[in-house]
Amino acid sequence: MKPPLFSIFVLVLVFVFSFLGSYFYSLSPYTLDSSAILLSPSFDHLLGTDRLGRDILARLIEGGKISLIIGIGSAFIASLIGLILGSMAGYFRGRVDKSFIITVDLFLTFPTFFLLLALVSYVNASALVLIVIISMTGWMTTARLVRSESFKITEQPFIKILNIAHASKIKILFKYYAPILAPIYFVSFTFGVGGAILSESGLSFLGLGIVAPQMSWGTILSSGKDVIEIAWWITFFPGLMIFLVTFSLINISNYLQQLTNQKQIQ
Repeated sequence: MKPPLFSIFVLVLVFVFSFLGSYFYSLSPYTLDSSAILLSPSFDHLLGTDRLGRDILARLIEGGKISLIIGIGSAFIASLIGLILGSMAGYFRGRVDKSFIITVDLFLTFPTFFLLLALVSYVNASALVLIVIISMTGWMTTARLVRSESFKITEQPFIKILNIAHASKIKILFKYYAPILAPIYFVSFTFGVGGAILSESGLSFLGLGIVAPQMSWGTILSSGKDVIEIAWWITFFPGLMIFLVTFSLINISNYLQQLTNQKQIQ
């Protein structure tokens, strides 16, 4: 089974583009130019301009930082919450497990995106706020997977011996459960980054995401929806960036999942 080298290369390229691109491309993403409104891609503006004459390439570079930070931050927190709660439910069982099931069912009662809309509508969105909100609504799937695997680990003879020996429960969870559950965490994390970027883009497209003057790929995409017939480049390029990141992460996640399954079979 070959690693997805092309997807890894694309992902690295996107990160370099977003976090180092401003050092090589001097145009400002905030500069308004009334003489350069809705210009198509050219040598002066490589990816064209928007309705306010702002350079799209410069805005993609700047917006990529926010989108990737939100994606990585949300996925990290959501996966970590899922890992902690799921492993605790699988290890302690009893009342802890029942409370876990009730909490998960409560969150899953509401469609995730509508829950996001409800939460964002009450606060002014920023990168930090979106990270917290998206992570709060994205931990359930990881937690259920971890809980299921934790039940299997709890039945292992060495865990039963450690419990009989009254070993520290925290030590058992961190020393024995965490390394076994780590592959699930990493698979969930890679899936979560793409999902968080899509969630942020969806909120920004509806006008509930990042507030100006900050920008993300979602806000850039949203700004071009009214002029898509005459200025396709405003929506095409941010959409392409979102697609490349999401597609690459899905390929990497599938590879990690297959790798984990092979190890479990062996």
